[in-house]
Amino acid sequence: MSLHPSIRFRISNQVLSQEFSGETVLLDLKGECYISLNDVGTRIWQLITANHTVGEVLQKMLAEYEVEQGQLQHDLEDLMGQLMEAGLAEVRMAVEACAAGDPAVRK
Repeated sequence: MSLHPSIRFRISNQVLSQEFSGETVLLDLKGECYISLNDVGTRIWQLITANHTVGEVLQKMLAEYEVEQGQLQHDLEDLMGQLMEAGLAEVRMAVEACAAGDPAVRK
């Protein structure tokens, strides 16, 4: 999955999150299961729940962690893919991407 830099995510109202010692547990109220995020996943979660775009998340994470951009992009896409598949997050409409006709952005 390729995520356009202007994409923002909407978090399901069926998910609760709690941070413990730098890690986060996500509880899916509908599916009655949970997902545990490590420190990197926790930071991504914090940024997406603060309404940052994919591009903003990448830039902030690159400034905070010693990681190659390609690896970080892959990790972000993997995590968000898992969260979307579980129904815990969905892509919000990104105005810039839609205006550009980006096929990665769906309504």
